[in-house]
Amino acid sequence: DGRSARFDQPQGMTLSADGATLYIADTGNHAIRAVALATGEVSTVAGTGSQAPWPPTAGIAPQVALNSPWDLTLDGDVLYIAMAGTHQIWTLDLETGLTAPFVGNGRESTVNGTLATAELAQPSSVEFDDAGRLLFADSESSSIRYADIGANLTGVLAGSDANLFDFGLVDGVGTEARFQHPLGVAVWSSTEGGDGTIFIADTYNSAIRTIDPVTGETQTYAGGQRGWADGTSPLFYEPGGVDIDGSTLYVADTNNHVVRIIDLATGTAETLVLKGIERFAPPPDDEDYRGVIVETGAVISPGAGTFALEIELPAGYKVNEEAPSSVTWTVNGDAARLAGDADRSLTGVTFPVEIGATFESGSASVVADLNVVYCEATTPDLCLIQQIRFVTALTVSEDAGATTVPLAYSVVLPPGAGG
Repeated sequence: DGRSARFDQPQGMTLSADGATLYIADTGNHAIRAVALATGEVSTVAGTGSQAPWPPTAGIAPQVALNSPWDLTLDGDVLYIAMAGTHQIWTLDLETGLTAPFVGNGRESTVNGTLATAELAQPSSVEFDDAGRLLFADSESSSIRYADIGANLTGVLAGSDANLFDFGLVDGVGTEARFQHPLGVAVWSSTEGGDGTIFIADTYNSAIRTIDPVTGETQTYAGGQRGWADGTSPLFYEPGGVDIDGSTLYVADTNNHVVRIIDLATGTAETLVLKGIERFAPPPDDEDYRGVIVETGAVISPGAGTFALEIELPAGYKVNEEAPSSVTWTVNGDAARLAGDADRSLTGVTFPVEIGATFESGSASVVADLNVVYCEATTPDLCLIQQIRFVTALTVSEDAGATTVPLAYSVVLPPGAGG
Protein backbone atom coordinates (compact mmCIF):
# COMPACT_ATOMS: atom_id res chain seq x y z
CA ASP A 1 0.00 0.00 0.00
CA GLY A 2 0.98 3.66 -0.12
CA ARG A 3 2.51 3.74 3.35
CA SER A 4 4.81 0.78 2.78
CA ALA A 5 5.80 1.55 -0.84
CA ARG A 6 9.30 2.89 -1.50
CA PHE A 7 10.73 5.06 -4.29
CA ASP A 8 14.22 6.23 -5.22
CA GLN A 9 14.59 9.77 -6.56
CA PRO A 10 11.23 10.00 -8.36
CA GLN A 11 11.08 12.78 -10.95
CA GLY A 12 8.25 13.36 -13.46
CA MET A 13 4.61 12.36 -13.15
CA THR A 14 1.50 12.26 -15.30
CA LEU A 15 -2.15 11.60 -14.53
CA SER A 16 -4.45 9.25 -16.42
CA ALA A 17 -7.30 10.82 -18.37
CA ASP A 18 -9.87 9.61 -15.85
CA GLY A 19 -7.85 10.97 -12.93
CA ALA A 20 -7.69 7.55 -11.27
CA THR A 21 -4.03 6.66 -11.77
CA LEU A 22 -0.85 8.65 -11.19
CA TYR A 23 2.16 7.43 -13.17
CA ILE A 24 5.60 8.22 -11.73
CA ALA A 25 9.06 8.10 -13.25
CA ASP A 26 10.90 6.37 -10.42
CA THR A 27 14.30 7.44 -11.72
CA GLY A 28 16.63 5.86 -9.18
CA ASN A 29 14.82 2.54 -9.39
CA HIS A 30 14.82 2.65 -13.23
CA ALA A 31 11.09 1.97 -13.21
CA ILE A 32 7.67 3.37 -14.00
CA ARG A 33 5.31 3.14 -11.03
CA ALA A 34 1.55 3.63 -10.80
CA VAL A 35 -0.51 4.84 -7.86
CA ALA A 36 -4.20 3.99 -7.70
CA LEU A 37 -5.42 7.23 -6.15
CA ALA A 38 -8.63 5.74 -4.76
CA THR A 39 -6.75 3.22 -2.61
CA GLY A 40 -3.15 4.48 -2.51
CA GLU A 41 -1.89 1.13 -3.81
CA VAL A 42 1.45 1.37 -5.64
CA SER A 43 2.45 -0.99 -8.45
CA THR A 44 5.34 -1.26 -10.90
CA VAL A 45 4.24 -0.77 -14.50
CA ALA A 46 7.64 -1.18 -16.17
CA GLY A 47 11.19 -1.82 -15.05
CA THR A 48 12.97 -4.47 -13.04
CA GLY A 49 14.48 -2.19 -10.39
CA SER A 50 17.93 -2.51 -11.98
CA GLN A 51 19.56 -0.28 -14.57
CA ALA A 52 19.27 -1.66 -18.10
CA PRO A 53 22.50 -2.77 -19.78
CA TRP A 54 23.59 -1.36 -23.14
CA PRO A 55 22.21 -1.54 -25.74
CA PRO A 56 18.65 -0.72 -24.72
CA THR A 57 16.22 -3.49 -25.56
CA ALA A 58 12.46 -3.44 -26.08
CA GLY A 59 10.29 -5.83 -24.14
CA ILE A 60 7.01 -6.49 -22.41
CA ALA A 61 6.38 -4.61 -19.18
CA PRO A 62 7.09 -4.99 -16.40
CA GLN A 63 9.99 -7.36 -17.21
CA VAL A 64 11.79 -4.93 -19.57
CA ALA A 65 14.70 -3.08 -17.91
CA LEU A 66 14.86 0.74 -18.12
CA ASN A 67 17.59 3.34 -17.66
CA SER A 68 16.87 6.50 -15.64
CA PRO A 69 13.35 7.42 -16.81
CA TRP A 70 12.98 11.13 -16.01
CA ASP A 71 9.56 12.33 -17.13
CA LEU A 72 6.27 11.09 -18.54
CA THR A 73 3.34 12.23 -20.61
CA LEU A 74 0.29 10.26 -21.69
CA ASP A 75 -1.56 10.24 -25.00
CA GLY A 76 -4.45 7.79 -25.03
CA ASP A 77 -3.09 4.44 -23.93
CA VAL A 78 0.51 5.31 -24.80
CA LEU A 79 2.90 6.55 -22.14
CA TYR A 80 5.84 8.57 -23.49
CA ILE A 81 8.98 8.32 -21.36
CA ALA A 82 11.96 10.68 -21.36
CA MET A 83 14.63 8.01 -20.93
CA ALA A 84 17.50 10.24 -19.87
CA GLY A 85 19.92 7.37 -19.27
CA THR A 86 19.88 6.18 -22.89
CA HIS A 87 19.33 9.60 -24.52
CA GLN A 88 16.01 8.45 -25.95
CA ILE A 89 12.27 8.80 -25.69
CA TRP A 90 10.47 5.48 -25.17
CA THR A 91 6.86 4.46 -25.37
CA LEU A 92 4.88 2.12 -23.16
CA ASP A 93 1.61 0.78 -24.55
CA LEU A 94 -0.53 0.39 -21.44
CA GLU A 95 -2.85 -2.04 -23.24
CA THR A 96 -0.25 -4.47 -24.59
CA GLY A 97 2.67 -3.77 -22.24
CA LEU A 98 5.07 -3.28 -25.16
CA THR A 99 7.90 -0.97 -24.05
CA ALA A 100 10.37 0.21 -26.68
CA PRO A 101 12.61 3.06 -27.87
CA PHE A 102 10.64 5.56 -29.95
CA VAL A 103 12.92 8.58 -30.57
CA GLY A 104 16.70 8.44 -30.67
CA ASN A 105 19.30 5.81 -31.51
CA GLY A 106 20.95 5.99 -28.07
CA ARG A 107 23.99 8.05 -29.09
CA GLU A 108 24.35 11.39 -27.30
CA SER A 109 24.42 14.32 -29.71
CA THR A 110 22.36 17.09 -31.32
CA VAL A 111 21.65 15.33 -34.62
CA ASN A 112 18.13 15.65 -36.00
CA GLY A 113 16.53 13.31 -38.50
CA THR A 114 13.99 10.53 -38.48
CA LEU A 115 12.66 9.46 -35.11
CA ALA A 116 14.79 6.32 -35.11
CA THR A 117 18.06 7.92 -36.25
CA ALA A 118 18.01 11.19 -34.29
CA GLU A 119 20.56 11.65 -31.54
CA LEU A 120 19.39 13.20 -28.27
CA ALA A 121 21.18 14.39 -25.15
CA GLN A 122 19.54 13.49 -21.85
CA PRO A 123 15.88 14.34 -22.54
CA SER A 124 14.42 15.31 -19.19
CA SER A 125 10.88 16.52 -19.86
CA VAL A 126 8.22 15.55 -22.40
CA GLU A 127 5.01 17.40 -23.27
CA PHE A 128 2.72 17.64 -26.29
CA ASP A 129 2.08 21.12 -27.69
CA ASP A 130 -1.13 22.36 -29.29
CA ALA A 131 0.16 21.35 -32.74
CA GLY A 132 0.57 17.73 -31.63
CA ARG A 133 4.37 17.81 -31.56
CA LEU A 134 6.11 15.99 -28.72
CA LEU A 135 8.35 18.61 -27.09
CA PHE A 136 11.28 17.65 -24.92
CA ALA A 137 13.87 19.51 -22.88
CA ASP A 138 17.13 18.13 -24.25
CA SER A 139 19.09 19.03 -21.17
CA GLU A 140 22.68 18.18 -22.09
CA SER A 141 22.41 20.05 -25.39
CA SER A 142 20.72 22.99 -23.61
CA SER A 143 17.93 23.11 -26.16
CA ILE A 144 14.21 22.52 -26.57
CA ARG A 145 13.57 19.97 -29.29
CA TYR A 146 10.52 18.23 -30.71
CA ALA A 147 9.43 15.03 -32.38
CA ASP A 148 6.89 15.43 -35.17
CA ILE A 149 5.38 11.97 -35.00
CA GLY A 150 3.28 12.29 -38.14
CA ALA A 151 6.23 13.48 -40.23
CA ASN A 152 8.67 11.01 -38.59
CA LEU A 153 11.17 13.81 -37.94
CA THR A 154 12.82 15.59 -35.04
CA GLY A 155 13.84 19.24 -34.92
CA VAL A 156 15.06 21.99 -32.62
CA LEU A 157 12.47 24.51 -31.44
CA ALA A 158 14.80 26.80 -29.50
CA GLY A 159 18.43 26.76 -28.48
CA SER A 160 21.58 25.75 -30.28
CA ASP A 161 21.83 22.61 -32.39
CA ALA A 162 25.56 23.02 -33.01
CA ASN A 163 27.02 20.88 -30.24
CA LEU A 164 26.58 19.83 -26.61
CA PHE A 165 28.45 22.82 -25.18
CA ASP A 166 26.74 25.83 -26.75
CA PHE A 167 24.77 27.30 -23.87
CA GLY A 168 23.99 30.64 -22.22
CA LEU A 169 21.15 33.02 -21.38
CA VAL A 170 20.16 34.64 -24.65
CA ASP A 171 16.71 35.55 -25.94
CA GLY A 172 15.98 35.26 -29.65
CA VAL A 173 14.21 33.32 -32.38
CA GLY A 174 14.80 29.59 -32.84
CA THR A 175 18.47 28.65 -32.73
CA GLU A 176 19.47 32.22 -31.79
CA ALA A 177 18.25 31.54 -28.24
CA ARG A 178 20.44 29.96 -25.59
CA PHE A 179 19.52 27.94 -22.51
CA GLN A 180 21.58 26.21 -19.86
CA HIS A 181 20.52 22.66 -18.93
CA PRO A 182 16.73 23.14 -19.03
CA LEU A 183 14.81 20.44 -17.17
CA GLY A 184 11.13 21.37 -17.46
CA VAL A 185 8.58 22.04 -20.21
CA ALA A 186 4.92 23.02 -19.83
CA VAL A 187 2.45 24.17 -22.48
CA TRP A 188 -0.23 26.73 -21.68
CA SER A 189 -2.65 24.89 -23.89
CA SER A 190 -5.73 26.43 -25.43
CA THR A 191 -7.69 23.73 -23.58
CA GLU A 192 -6.52 25.43 -20.37
CA GLY A 193 -7.50 28.88 -21.63
CA GLY A 194 -3.98 29.67 -22.82
CA ASP A 195 -2.52 30.57 -26.18
CA GLY A 196 -0.11 27.67 -26.60
CA THR A 197 2.83 29.48 -25.02
CA ILE A 198 5.58 27.08 -23.97
CA PHE A 199 7.12 27.63 -20.53
CA ILE A 200 10.61 26.34 -19.77
CA ALA A 201 12.37 25.73 -16.46
CA ASP A 202 15.81 26.95 -17.59
CA THR A 203 17.45 25.29 -14.65
CA TYR A 204 21.08 26.40 -14.54
CA ASN A 205 20.08 29.94 -15.55
CA SER A 206 17.65 30.04 -12.57
CA ALA A 207 15.06 31.39 -15.00
CA ILE A 208 11.61 30.74 -16.39
CA ARG A 209 11.61 31.24 -20.16
CA THR A 210 8.82 31.27 -22.74
CA ILE A 211 8.71 30.20 -26.37
CA ASP A 212 6.10 31.58 -28.76
CA PRO A 213 4.79 28.52 -30.65
CA VAL A 214 4.06 30.59 -33.78
CA THR A 215 7.19 32.75 -34.13
CA GLY A 216 9.63 30.51 -32.23
CA GLU A 217 10.80 33.49 -30.20
CA THR A 218 12.28 32.79 -26.75
CA GLN A 219 11.95 35.39 -24.00
CA THR A 220 13.00 35.44 -20.36
CA TYR A 221 9.75 35.50 -18.42
CA ALA A 222 11.09 35.61 -14.86
CA GLY A 223 14.33 35.21 -12.95
CA GLY A 224 17.75 34.99 -14.53
CA GLN A 225 19.92 35.02 -11.43
CA ARG A 226 19.95 32.91 -8.30
CA GLY A 227 17.84 34.14 -5.40
CA TRP A 228 14.54 34.03 -3.57
CA ALA A 229 11.96 36.70 -4.24
CA ASP A 230 8.22 36.69 -4.76
CA GLY A 231 6.19 39.43 -6.42
CA THR A 232 6.40 40.78 -9.96
CA SER A 233 10.19 40.34 -10.20
CA PRO A 234 10.63 36.86 -8.74
CA LEU A 235 13.95 35.06 -8.33
CA PHE A 236 14.58 31.32 -8.36
CA TYR A 237 17.44 28.94 -7.60
CA GLU A 238 17.82 26.30 -10.32
CA PRO A 239 14.13 25.41 -10.86
CA GLY A 240 13.76 21.83 -12.03
CA GLY A 241 10.18 21.60 -13.25
CA VAL A 242 7.08 23.52 -14.36
CA ASP A 243 3.42 22.66 -14.76
CA ILE A 244 0.27 24.61 -15.57
CA ASP A 245 -3.27 24.38 -14.24
CA GLY A 246 -5.65 26.92 -15.75
CA SER A 247 -3.87 30.27 -15.48
CA THR A 248 -1.48 29.18 -12.72
CA LEU A 249 2.11 28.17 -13.39
CA TYR A 250 3.66 25.91 -10.76
CA VAL A 251 7.46 25.99 -10.45
CA ALA A 252 9.53 23.37 -8.63
CA ASP A 253 12.10 25.82 -7.23
CA THR A 254 14.50 23.02 -6.50
CA ASN A 255 17.41 24.57 -4.66
CA ASN A 256 15.15 26.89 -2.69
CA HIS A 257 13.30 23.76 -1.51
CA VAL A 258 9.87 25.23 -2.26
CA VAL A 259 7.09 25.28 -4.84
CA ARG A 260 6.37 28.69 -6.35
CA ILE A 261 3.14 29.66 -8.10
CA ILE A 262 2.85 32.36 -10.76
CA ASP A 263 -0.44 33.96 -11.77
CA LEU A 264 -0.12 34.04 -15.56
CA ALA A 265 -2.68 36.84 -15.77
CA THR A 266 -0.57 39.21 -13.65
CA GLY A 267 2.91 37.66 -13.64
CA THR A 268 2.95 37.77 -9.86
CA ALA A 269 4.72 34.96 -8.03
CA GLU A 270 4.29 33.66 -4.51
CA THR A 271 5.56 30.73 -2.49
CA LEU A 272 3.09 27.89 -2.06
CA VAL A 273 2.26 27.07 1.56
CA LEU A 274 0.52 23.74 2.07
CA LYS A 275 -2.04 23.81 4.86
CA GLY A 276 -3.21 20.79 6.79
CA ILE A 277 -0.39 18.32 6.10
CA GLU A 278 0.33 18.32 9.82
CA ARG A 279 -2.66 15.99 10.05
CA PHE A 280 -0.84 13.18 8.24
CA ALA A 281 0.12 10.61 10.83
CA PRO A 282 3.67 9.18 10.89
CA PRO A 283 4.04 5.39 10.54
CA PRO A 284 3.19 3.75 13.87
CA ASP A 285 6.08 1.27 13.90
CA ASP A 286 9.64 2.40 14.60
CA GLU A 287 11.06 0.24 11.81
CA ASP A 288 9.46 2.40 9.09
CA TYR A 289 9.99 5.72 10.87
CA ARG A 290 12.32 8.00 8.91
CA GLY A 291 13.18 10.50 11.66
CA VAL A 292 15.10 10.42 14.95
CA ILE A 293 13.80 8.17 17.74
CA VAL A 294 14.58 9.26 21.30
CA GLU A 295 13.82 6.64 23.94
CA THR A 296 13.57 7.94 27.47
CA GLY A 297 12.09 7.14 30.87
CA ALA A 298 10.55 9.34 33.53
CA VAL A 299 9.13 9.04 37.05
CA ILE A 300 6.42 11.61 37.79
CA SER A 301 4.12 12.50 40.68
CA PRO A 302 0.35 11.92 40.40
CA GLY A 303 -1.87 14.92 39.72
CA ALA A 304 -1.58 17.81 37.29
CA GLY A 305 1.66 18.09 35.34
CA THR A 306 3.18 18.74 31.93
CA PHE A 307 5.28 17.34 29.14
CA ALA A 308 7.89 19.93 28.14
CA LEU A 309 9.08 19.82 24.51
CA GLU A 310 12.58 21.26 24.59
CA ILE A 311 13.86 21.31 20.99
CA GLU A 312 17.13 23.16 20.53
CA LEU A 313 17.57 24.42 16.96
CA PRO A 314 20.95 25.21 15.39
CA ALA A 315 22.25 28.72 16.00
CA GLY A 316 20.65 31.22 13.62
CA TYR A 317 17.54 29.12 12.93
CA LYS A 318 13.90 29.40 14.00
CA VAL A 319 10.68 27.45 13.52
CA ASN A 320 9.06 28.45 10.24
CA GLU A 321 6.13 30.82 10.74
CA GLU A 322 4.05 29.41 7.85
CA ALA A 323 5.02 25.79 7.21
CA PRO A 324 3.04 23.19 9.18
CA SER A 325 5.11 22.00 12.14
CA SER A 326 3.14 19.81 14.55
CA VAL A 327 3.10 17.32 17.41
CA THR A 328 0.81 14.31 17.84
CA TRP A 329 0.60 11.95 20.82
CA THR A 330 -0.13 8.30 21.49
CA VAL A 331 -0.66 7.00 25.04
CA ASN A 332 -0.75 3.32 25.98
CA GLY A 333 -1.81 2.85 29.60
CA ASP A 334 -4.04 4.59 32.13
CA ALA A 335 -1.36 6.46 34.08
CA ALA A 336 -1.37 9.54 31.81
CA ARG A 337 -4.16 11.61 30.26
CA LEU A 338 -3.20 14.46 27.96
CA ALA A 339 -4.98 17.77 27.60
CA GLY A 340 -7.51 18.02 24.79
CA ASP A 341 -5.24 20.29 22.74
CA ALA A 342 -2.16 18.04 23.03
CA ASP A 343 -2.21 17.28 19.30
CA ARG A 344 -1.43 20.73 18.03
CA SER A 345 0.31 22.88 15.47
CA LEU A 346 3.83 24.02 16.32
CA THR A 347 4.01 26.49 13.44
CA GLY A 348 6.17 29.47 14.39
CA VAL A 349 6.56 28.47 18.05
CA THR A 350 9.49 29.18 20.35
CA PHE A 351 10.60 26.21 22.42
CA PRO A 352 10.09 25.01 25.11
CA VAL A 353 6.42 24.17 24.61
CA GLU A 354 4.45 22.70 27.53
CA ILE A 355 1.61 20.21 27.07
CA GLY A 356 -0.78 19.77 29.97
CA ALA A 357 -1.43 16.30 31.42
CA THR A 358 -2.96 14.50 34.39
CA PHE A 359 -1.07 11.60 35.96
CA GLU A 360 -2.37 8.68 38.03
CA SER A 361 -0.40 5.98 39.85
CA GLY A 362 0.80 3.26 37.51
CA SER A 363 2.71 3.17 34.25
CA ALA A 364 2.22 4.14 30.63
CA SER A 365 4.06 4.40 27.34
CA VAL A 366 3.81 7.86 25.80
CA VAL A 367 4.85 8.56 22.22
CA ALA A 368 5.22 12.12 20.89
CA ASP A 369 5.71 12.57 17.13
CA LEU A 370 7.10 15.95 16.10
CA ASN A 371 7.49 17.46 12.64
CA VAL A 372 9.55 20.64 12.95
CA VAL A 373 10.14 22.87 9.92
CA TYR A 374 12.94 25.30 10.70
CA CYS A 375 14.60 27.99 8.62
CA GLU A 376 17.42 30.49 8.73
CA ALA A 377 16.21 33.28 10.99
CA THR A 378 17.27 36.26 8.86
CA THR A 379 16.72 34.89 5.34
CA PRO A 380 14.42 32.23 3.86
CA ASP A 381 17.20 30.74 1.75
CA LEU A 382 17.31 27.42 3.61
CA CYS A 383 14.48 25.54 5.32
CA LEU A 384 14.75 22.01 6.67
CA ILE A 385 12.48 19.42 8.29
CA GLN A 386 13.33 17.47 11.43
CA GLN A 387 11.14 14.55 12.50
CA ILE A 388 11.52 13.45 16.11
CA ARG A 389 9.77 10.60 17.92
CA PHE A 390 9.98 10.60 21.72
CA VAL A 391 9.15 7.20 23.24
CA THR A 392 8.78 7.59 27.00
CA ALA A 393 8.37 4.79 29.54
CA LEU A 394 6.43 6.61 32.25
CA THR A 395 6.06 5.62 35.90
CA VAL A 396 3.73 7.58 38.17
CA SER A 397 4.65 7.34 41.85
CA GLU A 398 3.80 9.25 45.03
CA ASP A 399 7.52 9.40 45.83
CA ALA A 400 8.59 11.02 42.58
CA GLY A 401 8.41 14.70 43.47
CA ALA A 402 8.47 15.79 39.79
CA THR A 403 5.57 17.30 37.86
CA THR A 404 7.20 17.84 34.44
CA VAL A 405 8.46 15.28 31.93
CA PRO A 406 11.21 16.87 29.81
CA LEU A 407 11.44 15.75 26.19
CA ALA A 408 14.68 17.26 24.91
CA TYR A 409 16.54 17.03 21.61
CA SER A 410 19.22 19.15 19.93
CA VAL A 411 18.81 19.41 16.16
CA VAL A 412 22.01 19.12 14.13
CA LEU A 413 22.22 20.54 10.61
CA PRO A 414 22.61 17.87 7.93
CA PRO A 415 25.96 17.74 6.09
CA GLY A 416 26.33 20.54 3.58
CA ALA A 417 23.54 22.70 5.05
CA GLY A 418 24.15 26.17 6.33
CA GLY A 419 26.97 27.00 3.90
